[in-house]
Amino acid sequence: MIPKNLIAQALIDTPLGPMRAAATAKGLAGLWFEGQAHHPGTLDASHDPRQRFIAQARDQLLRYWENAASAHFDVALDAQGTPFQQAVWRALLEIPNGHTCSYGAVAARAGSPRAVRAAGAAIGRNPLSIIVPCHRVLGQDGSLTGYAGGLDRKRALLRMEGAPT
Repeated sequence: MIPKNLIAQALIDTPLGPMRAAATAKGLAGLWFEGQAHHPGTLDASHDPRQRFIAQARDQLLRYWENAASAHFDVALDAQGTPFQQAVWRALLEIPNGHTCSYGAVAARAGSPRAVRAAGAAIGRNPLSIIVPCHRVLGQDGSLTGYAGGLDRKRALLRMEGAPT
């Protein structure tokens, strides 16, 4: 889904590849690895790396790369999705750095414990990679499963945070 009401976008260089950030007047609406699954493609917004939410995200990502185990994100977010997707993305925000949980646990935290597959689909459509930590979700048996940015990136992010992989 291409976010609505975008006012700015910019590329952010990261150790795991460039990420495209996009913002609305309310907050950061997207942060995708270039070429990842579900990337929205061309965005209709001006290139402005100094836009406040994009600049905050870039600064907070820098701190994350320096010490992922204790990094904290507090940039305002404006993720756009269905009410169920929103609930799932809020549930992801509850998973602490260095910890993981299952898709079932996320579905339960989102208020729909039987909607595990739907939760998985919402997790896969998370528009705010890293900041909304979908990489911390593992299969029921603890296996590394899907990540829109690729399993190598997921493994690297978990390792950086000190989570068991």
